[in-house]
Amino acid sequence: MDSRMNKKWDPCITDVVKAAIDGGATIIQLSQKRYLYREKEAETLDLLEAAEACKKMCQSNCIALLINDRVDVALACDADGVHVGQSDMPANKVCKLLGSNKIIGVLCKTLEQADHVWLDGADYTGCGGVFPTTTKSNNQTIGLDGLKALCSSSKLPVVAIEGINKGNAGSVMELGVPNLKGIAVVSALFDQQYFLTETRSLHSLLMDISASTKE
Repeated sequence: MDSRMNKKWDPCITDVVKAAIDGGATIIQLSQKRYLYREKEAETLDLLEAAEACKKMCQSNCIALLINDRVDVALACDADGVHVGQSDMPANKVCKLLGSNKIIGVLCKTLEQADHVWLDGADYTGCGGVFPTTTKSNNQTIGLDGLKALCSSSKLPVVAIEGINKGNAGSVMELGVPNLKGIAVVSALFDQQYFLTETRSLHSLLMDISASTKE
């Protein structure tokens, strides 16, 4: 959840999370970027308070909460895990701090990175960006061919990330690689005022794709 996306209105983070969960989201990832639209990043106390509120909501709905980048905040709120980038703390160090029972995901763009995070003990890889995205500047994209290559060689479950929406989610999930387990979305939902409707619509699309690939 990165609420820098929608400048037209200023939603409460717990309302956003509730709508996403009710709409079918299976994991919530809270970004260190300002969870309500602002020009600066959230202060640590703000982020911790938001994380604690989200943790209660996720826990009551049996949904995992991951914290983006901030291992300290994940520790403080007892989140279910973290998602880190290549320039953040390595997965093996994160595991030592959080413990082996927490979920650790790492962003990967190359085959070498995917091999390395597996050896480091990560639980999944977030592969991308698959498509251009408005959430990051100068973002290197790998496209569908790059995603398929990473999935085919990865020893870990893969989540496709960045630039994914209802218009292209089908092309991602129909790649036909068994360890591609899902997609992560930000602007596809956060740019929309009606989170519940948009989440349900995307969830329904993914369920239809899953059913058709099993036939």
